[in-house]
Formats: sequence, structure tokens, C-alpha cells
Amino acid sequence: MLRVIDLTTGYGPVEVLHEVNLDFEDANIVTVLGANGAGKSTLIRTVSGILKPWKGSILFGDNEISHMDTSQIAKLGIAHVPEGRHIFPNLTVKENLLLGGYFRTDDENKETLDHVLELFPLLKERIGQKGGNLSGGEQQMLAIGRGLMAKPRLLLLDEPSLGLAPILVSEIFETVKRLAQHEKVQVLLVEQNARKALDISDIGYVMVLGRVVLSGTSDELSKNPEVRKLYLGGQNV
Repeated sequence: MLRVIDLTTGYGPVEVLHEVNLDFEDANIVTVLGANGAGKSTLIRTVSGILKPWKGSILFGDNEISHMDTSQIAKLGIAHVPEGRHIFPNLTVKENLLLGGYFRTDDENKETLDHVLELFPLLKERIGQKGGNLSGGEQQMLAIGRGLMAKPRLLLLDEPSLGLAPILVSEIFETVKRLAQHEKVQVLLVEQNARKALDISDIGYVMVLGRVVLSGTSDELSKNPEVRKLYLGGQNV
């Protein structure tokens, strides 16, 4: 559904993305790999409308969304789960989740809330607790659940493994895989944990200093010598 064409943008006078191209090509999960400063989060923020392109286009289905407001983009079916989770610590789990469906009706939100709590049983157990009292892994589940409350067709996930213990990272990635396979949600995954990201994705892009320098199927990237050297510790996946 998503196509990024010759996208150039930045902050102030500083150009960060340089003619970036990305296409889902019927994939369920597309991952974008790269070191800190590669431009991965800038790409996600531009797709969700937080940043505006200087040049190029972003197409979502039949819609040109490059210059739409974030609320318009969300209503089209794109949900952004930001790096660092950014939940509301003084609101309960339920209140955090309901904010994700702010533009939907109460009846729609009730049905979706029940479904999200089925996907994340831990959140159901903590439904009345404040978000700030949850563990890091639980907060990440809450952030993803909040995104799902909008009933998105495309979920933008920015560094979901950041700061989590390895066992929680595996759980989060299994959840993402399940969403793509069983919930029919496409996922654009920005991630530094290349091994985990390639394990669950269909297509991958490697970014360096704001440019896409390599792309291919996840299997192709996993076997690529440069990707193995830079991101996979010199070993095959």
C-alpha cells in the first residue's frame, strides 16, 4: 500500500533524507535497517505527517499523503508507534488505549478495545493501572495496542526493541509477526536489531546517512556479506 518516491526532507536547513525510495511490493512487513543517524526515524516521521517532504511523494493506496495533516493520515489507516513509546504515564492503561481511537465512535472503540486486550492479556490484567507503573515491555505493548485502536491498515513501528531485555524483544517481535499474519496489518519496521527484524520481515532496506544503499528480500539481505559484517556480527542468520 505504501510507496515512497524520491523523498527528500530534513530539519531546519539540514537535509537528512536524500531521494529515498521505498515500496511495499505486497509485503506484509518491511524493515528499514541502519545505525543511529541513518535517517530511519526521520523517514517514519515523514510518512506519518510529523515532518513534511521538501521533495518527492508518499503514496498510500490511491492517496497522495505527502502534505496531509497527521490526523488525516491517521484516518486513512496509518498508525505511528514512536521510538521511546511515549505513553501517558499518569493515565491508566485503558485511558491510554482509548486515546488511540480518539476519532472513532464509542461503540467502535469498545469492540476494538476488547480485541486489543485479547492480543495483549498482560494489558488486560493491568487495565486500571497507570501507564507509568508498567515495565518497559508492558509499555511497549501498550504503545502498540494504542496504535491498533485506530484500526490501521499500516503500522509504523520505530525501534520497538529499544531498551528491552532480550526475552521481551523476542516477545514483541512475535507479536508484530502475528499482527501481520493474522490481523492483516502491514508493518513498516524501523529497527537497529537487524537479526530480529530480518527474521520476521519480507523485504528490507539499509540506510546510511539518509540514503537507501541496499534493498532486497530479507533472505537476500541476511546472506549479504556487507549486511552480515555491519549488522549481524559477521554470521549468517
